[in-house]
Amino acid sequence: MSTAYVVTAVATIAANTFSGLAAMTRLEPIMRTLGPALDRAGVPESWLVWPIGVLKLLGALGLALGLLGVPLAGTAAAAGLVLYFVCALFAHLRVRDYVPQFYLAMVFLGLATATLALDPALVLSPAG
Repeated sequence: MSTAYVVTAVATIAANTFSGLAAMTRLEPIMRTLGPALDRAGVPESWLVWPIGVLKLLGALGLALGLLGVPLAGTAAAAGLVLYFVCALFAHLRVRDYVPQFYLAMVFLGLATATLALDPALVLSPAG
């Protein structure tokens, strides 16, 4: 397991754990900007627990399990997070909502994509 993968996976775990818990608990500083962004994107606030918070936490858990050696758990979790953030970006793009949450979703997508790209289960090793 490469250092780049471990660092990227840990950063992705931390970001999604915080984001998932903040959504599920409706953390006040986050809700000041997230609430209006949800309205503009047409996403009901009731979705903050399921699917938004739960899916982010499950993605973080799957990545952690992958780091702990559970075969392909990290791969599936990273792929799931990539899909999740592609959908989140689409939700903002379809209503032309270019708020900070849109750009933050791009960062989260980048983290998940990098984690998936560096996944040891997917990285080809040279024939020897």
